[in-house]
Amino acid sequence: MCTILLTLGNLATGYLLLLAYAAEPDGPWDSESVAHSHFAAGLALAFAAVIALLTWAFVKAEWLHRWWFTLPALLAFAAILRLTLLMPEL
Repeated sequence: MCTILLTLGNLATGYLLLLAYAAEPDGPWDSESVAHSHFAAGLALAFAAVIALLTWAFVKAEWLHRWWFTLPALLAFAAILRLTLLMPEL
């Protein structure tokens, strides 16, 4: 049950990151795409934090192994990169 919950959460986070990275502005007038990218990346970062907390609880209860922390950490890193260094420019 824990693995199913974490897998679904990680898939949802990955989908939000896919949307964030796919949003590129068409030109200097397209600030809406930039806003959508920021929103999707911010939501993905929040999802990654919640999934990391759930993972911590499941690892603490010794139901899962520690390597389950890698995916939320990578997803959070990708979201932070999209919000900072790789943000779309107008």
